[in-house]
Amino acid sequence: SIRLPLYDGDLEKAEGIPQSVQTLAEQIQRAEAVIIVSPEYNKSIAGGLKNALDWISRTKIAPWRDKPVAILSANDGRSGGERGQNALRLALSPFGPRLLTGREVLVGEASQQFDAAGNLTSDRYLRAIETQMAALKDLIR
Repeated sequence: SIRLPLYDGDLEKAEGIPQSVQTLAEQIQRAEAVIIVSPEYNKSIAGGLKNALDWISRTKIAPWRDKPVAILSANDGRSGGERGQNALRLALSPFGPRLLTGREVLVGEASQQFDAAGNLTSDRYLRAIETQMAALKDLIR
């Protein structure tokens, strides 16, 4: 896992872009597509994800531009993270990715959808992921 410092403009000015941020930005740039899977926290984006987006936006390489991106979310509520996905779409939009739309995967009541090993057990959600990944492959082409 990549550990990023909390975004701090003073740190950036004094030390530049941290190597962990540059590495992540370069990995995104090299990828054919990016799949972002995140829980929803307090009806929005997880803080660590927002921090990563903030740091990556400060790099010189613009790794999100025209990058195919799929978003999946889960939470224990019935919505499966719908507000978090909407907030993430808004946060990504200035960077110019090609966000996959119309094939949302929102895993609701998440604590009941996975086994003890962390494997998704719901056929409904597994089919939704298969459909979304097929659409992402089409977007890549």
